[in-house]
Amino acid sequence: MKHFINLKDIPAKDLRKILVDAKNRKKKRQKLNTLEVDKGSPLEGKLLIQMFEKSSLRTRLSFYLAIKQLGGGTLTLRSNELHLGEGGETLEDTAKILSTYGDGFILRTDNDNKIENFKDYLSIPIINGLSPSSHPTQVLSDIFTIEEIKKKPISKLNITWIGDSNNVLNSLIAASVKFNFKLNIGCPKNYVPNKLVLDWVKKNKRKIHIFHNVREASINADVILSDKVISLNDKVNKKIKISQFKNFRITQKLISHAKKDCIFLHCLPRGSEVEERVFFSKQSKVWQQALNRIHVQKSILLYCFGKLR
Repeated sequence: MKHFINLKDIPAKDLRKILVDAKNRKKKRQKLNTLEVDKGSPLEGKLLIQMFEKSSLRTRLSFYLAIKQLGGGTLTLRSNELHLGEGGETLEDTAKILSTYGDGFILRTDNDNKIENFKDYLSIPIINGLSPSSHPTQVLSDIFTIEEIKKKPISKLNITWIGDSNNVLNSLIAASVKFNFKLNIGCPKNYVPNKLVLDWVKKNKRKIHIFHNVREASINADVILSDKVISLNDKVNKKIKISQFKNFRITQKLISHAKKDCIFLHCLPRGSEVEERVFFSKQSKVWQQALNRIHVQKSILLYCFGKLR
């Protein structure tokens, strides 16, 4: 049994193994319909329980299809439907019930400590479906998409992030250390990555490059990634934050400073941080990026269930 909470805590060889398996599984599904089960039904009889404290579309759907295609089933819970918290049941008791009824647990939460606390009490694997500091399943899938399109290891590519220093960027930074690729970050001065994240990078003898000028950040980029500037539960003055990011918009002019075959990725949902000319351009691979989450999620599940070969 293995958990999947933060990329920085997972060995690089295991992350690479997940990507290789996902590539093989995607190839073998080319002639199968959406709900047809993979050969061998590797997770037949397994139940994956999902709990979302925050809105979810892609993560919820991709894991639903992932476990179905592996031969298992899924049950989605809403936190306000449980006795957990206001209902008076302890997290420990809830974790033990989840472990009794299910075989794996996905949690999307607004509290990093909650994932760690669940991990301490669960006897089944837990997967981080998004937390304030990390979005590991998203970023591993992004790496899969990048290597699929570019047809080379990400270690040979220049990756640029333009936007807020959020949970997705934290996982991207962790990935840059694990996969040894160059990462440029373009963000306003008040929105640089957390010091704990930067200290971890330094401890691992790696370096990321932070720019407060988007043109400099995007020069020679093979890939430009971004995310919504205003997240769903952002407790900030939205007008002020948007104004602070007005010079960090993904435009066609910005893309022109990157390599000619540069691609654009966005984890969605999008906001005003990217102009439609870019979002709907040939360089934009956001739909392929979203679809690939199913294939990578499947291999993550197999890793957590000890079934990855």
